[in-house]
Parts: sequence; C-alpha cells; structure tokens
Amino acid sequence: MPTVPILMPQLGESIAEATVIRLGFKVGDTVRADQEIIEVETNKAVMGVTTLCDGVIAEIRAKEGVSYSVGSLLGLLEVTEEEVARTGVDTLESANENRSQANESEKTNPQAEANLHFALDESDAYEEAPAIEPNVKGLPVPTGTMGAHYISPRMRARMNDLGLREADISAVAGTGAGGRVTVTDLERFLDYLEAWPSVSASPMRLAVADAMRRSWTRPLATVGLPTLLDRVLEHRRSHTPKPGLTLYLLRAFALALTENPATAGYLIGDKIVHPRSFDIGVAVQVEDGVLVPVVRMVDQKPLRELIAEYDDLVDRSRRRRLSEADCKGGIATVTNFGTFGLTTGTPIPLPNETLILGLGAGVKKPVWSNQTETFLPATTADIFLTFDHRVVDGGGAGILLQRVSQLLQQPELL
Repeated sequence: MPTVPILMPQLGESIAEATVIRLGFKVGDTVRADQEIIEVETNKAVMGVTTLCDGVIAEIRAKEGVSYSVGSLLGLLEVTEEEVARTGVDTLESANENRSQANESEKTNPQAEANLHFALDESDAYEEAPAIEPNVKGLPVPTGTMGAHYISPRMRARMNDLGLREADISAVAGTGAGGRVTVTDLERFLDYLEAWPSVSASPMRLAVADAMRRSWTRPLATVGLPTLLDRVLEHRRSHTPKPGLTLYLLRAFALALTENPATAGYLIGDKIVHPRSFDIGVAVQVEDGVLVPVVRMVDQKPLRELIAEYDDLVDRSRRRRLSEADCKGGIATVTNFGTFGLTTGTPIPLPNETLILGLGAGVKKPVWSNQTETFLPATTADIFLTFDHRVVDGGGAGILLQRVSQLLQQPELL
C-alpha cells in the first residue's frame, strides 16, 4: 500500500522549528483526514500536526522533547490507492519517482530536484528526521569574574560553532593581550560549567532571551510617575464584568498616543515610521516566559467593548493557544507587574517597538489635598515608561506619561 509522509508543517511565516511535546497516536492506529496526531510547541503557542488523509499510522519517527525544523519527517501513514486518488496527496513512491526523473533531467532543468517537497532514495526509505538544536543558545554564567573584551576572528568562529553570543561570555576572564578572551579561556570556562547543574531551556525561554538581546542593542531609558488610582478603582467597582487595571492603562495609553503618535514611531535608517493603527500588546506571564498578544485598534474601542477581547487574549495566552497573527503588529506594550506585588520596575520594549508602559502595585499612603489642606488616605501606584532614546527624549516621554496619568483620573472618558 502507498505511504504518505507526516511532515513538520509551516506553523507560521516566521517559525522555522517546533518541539514535539506529545505523541497522540501509536503505530497501527487508524486516523482520519485533518486529525491532530502530534502536539508541538513553538516559541509562541502549542499547535497540532494533522494528517492529510485517512490512513493507518505505519511509523512514528518523532520523539517527545525533540525540536524539528519545518519539513522534517515525523512519521509515515499507510493509505489506500483510493484515498490517494481522492485527496491527491504526495506519496513516498511518487516522491522517489519524481526524484529519479529530476536526477535524469538535472542538467537541462536544475530546478527539478529543488521543487520536490521531499525526496529520499527508495533503498534508504526515510531517514530519521534530523533533530535540531534551538537557534538561540546560552550559558549560565557565574559572577565575580572579568568581562570580555576584543573578540578575535578565531574566537568568533569558535563561538559561532557553539551558538554563543557576546553576552554569553561576558563573565569569562580574558587572559589574552589587552584582556581579550581567548579560545583557551572559553574552553576552560565551558569545562568549569560542566559541574554546574543545568537544564535545557524551553523554546519560550530561548525566544524571550533572543528578543531581549536584540532589544538591548538600543539606548533605552525609563521614566516614572506616581498616579492616583482611587477614581479608577471606584469606576471599576461600578461595572460588571469588572475591567482589569491593565485594561484601563491600555486604553489611557492608546488615547495618549493618538495625541502624539510620533512617540510610538520606529527608527529605520534616517526615517521614523509612524504607527498606522494603535494596536497595543499586553504582556501575559505564562509558564517559563511571557507572551504578548496584541489588542487591535485600542483607540477606537471604549473600555466596555475591550473587556471580552482582552479576556479572551489573556485566556488563550495562558493556555498557549495564540496564533502567530495574535502577536503581530503591536506598536507598544503594556505590562502590569504590580500583580506580583512589585512597586518599581524597568520593563524592556520588544525589538520591534519603541515603548513599553508598566504599572506597579497600588499602595495606600497619605496624599496632600489642596481642598481640605490636609493629608488624606489614597491609593497610588507608580507607572513607568521605557523608551528608545533615539526616537523619544526624556521630555517627550514625560509628557506622554503625564497624559496617561491624567486620563486615568478621568476613567469615564475611557
């Protein structure tokens, strides 16, 4: 009977690999077309690999906990001739035949082999799908050692072999001329770390690490401002369902940005690209990382209309069920680290964004009242704005932050 390959699909335009986290079927199981048989994890979501047609699982090559690139062979499906005719799927036999034809015509048509989706020698059948290492690697580093300096071409080549970045070797003590780190220093450091306990970083953690490395290549600065929350809390208590504090901040941020969209611009060469839509991301803490789903057109939707959309995005983030489109196109991000009891923070914007607005925990404290000329108890929280200093100066960031605070004092306008 014909056999159909089960391949790692393209799960998003920017996703090149995924990690198998669950094999839902075993050899001999009968499956239907479009049935999910393997669960995989990308750096953004948990997704399913489905079958192209009806058949019987003939072989499973994938292993749980292993990452595979797009197009890798995960298993084989045994199907009938009638099913092949009905669905038009490519089979192992047709792939081998196509490859033979491509080899014969390679001199006159060099693109023939490149156009095949998959092709292997029939004598070898399918080789086991190549497991790949994550494309971002890192090392734990101890403290108390000197920093790295000039990196020689030989050292750079060795780092490339190991998948290391400059930040990964920042704690290596250099013994070369001028304090530079040599290959010997690096190898000694790696041997030293062999005795340290370690675990494999998850795709989520590697994605966050990569994003933060790229973000930190820019000159970032943070400003903060205390803000009264009593009016927001009173407004929140009068509504069912109750909007979260993050949603108030999200809406105030969007309205403030519409008044001065240049502050959310992105520097590309000698141009500042302005936002065409005020789509703002929300940082959601998930296991071993953070996801940032994007709420669309926040400036055009009143607070009450955003509640359901916001709650749905947060829920799907925590269940790792976001699509790639859910996380694309944001011009800025809002994060509420006050939910962890933190009053102060310096959030870092994503590499493709200029701004991130953070909210600290609310605390009760005496606040001076000009009306009564006395101190009155009030709930205050600090809000923080981190910005790309190439695009926004401290004054512009301060004006934006002041406007966000003013809007929070008028929650009925949100």
